[in-house]
Amino acid sequence: MRSVTYSMNVSLDGYIAGPDGDFAWTEPKEEVFRFWIDQIRNVDVHILGRRLYETMLYWETADQDPSLDDAQREWISLWNPLPKVVFSRTLSEVQGHARLASGGLAEEIERLRAEPGEGEIAIGGATLADEAASLGLIDEYRTLVYPVLVGGGAPFLPRREQRVDLELVESRTFASSVVYLHHRVAR
Repeated sequence: MRSVTYSMNVSLDGYIAGPDGDFAWTEPKEEVFRFWIDQIRNVDVHILGRRLYETMLYWETADQDPSLDDAQREWISLWNPLPKVVFSRTLSEVQGHARLASGGLAEEIERLRAEPGEGEIAIGGATLADEAASLGLIDEYRTLVYPVLVGGGAPFLPRREQRVDLELVESRTFASSVVYLHHRVAR
């Protein structure tokens, strides 16, 4: 069965964006960006909430920018053809290789898990990931922890009232002091 993974950049105090919605502190250094490129190679489909989808829309037309470097062009070559499922109450259409979810989150993940393939089902967006976590649908958590305290904002996972034990699968420290933590849900 394909794993559902939740991967996000996060501040040391647990936020994916600061109080004003800013996440410029996550601007990746080349080594971290290359890491994200390697991670996306293992994904068969990406489930996104509306806000993350709208943030990632930049990449749909970024290939027109002559100032992009080789790594950014490589990201585009992997991200743009990747199938995406967008959960939104407000969007009526999406672009590229995205489609709007037709059912609830649990039903959509069950449908995706039943499809053939070995790659991961990645989930992005804290609100959507929190819903998946509360339903016990996330198998792995992957965080890139940035050495910054933002003091509030959008949490990696909103307040949870249930304990989930995790097993450390991998950790890595980048030269930029960003720390990668990969945990699997202990079953």
